[in-house]
Amino acid sequence: MQIQLSHPPRTVEVKGPKKVKDLLRDLNLVVEAHLVIKGDDLVTEDEMLYDGDHIEIRPVISGGSQAEVEAKAKQKPPTDSSSTLT
Repeated sequence: MQIQLSHPPRTVEVKGPKKVKDLLRDLNLVVEAHLVIKGDDLVTEDEMLYDGDHIEIRPVISGGSQAEVEAKAKQKPPTDSSSTLT
């Protein structure tokens, strides 16, 4: 099967059949940190993949837009003592 990876961009060939979680493990990728797409469908870690499948693997990204991240980084931390943890 043909595997398209996003970060860094590359394509690899892997022999099937193979479960998604085994494929990710073989590629040294963390199951919970990646999305696996077969054709146009998001697949679960227990789904079987076969020779001839075209697979895309994308890392899970969170945190909002770059502008939101930069705005949060510029915010000053609260100075009110009631907001501190004890």
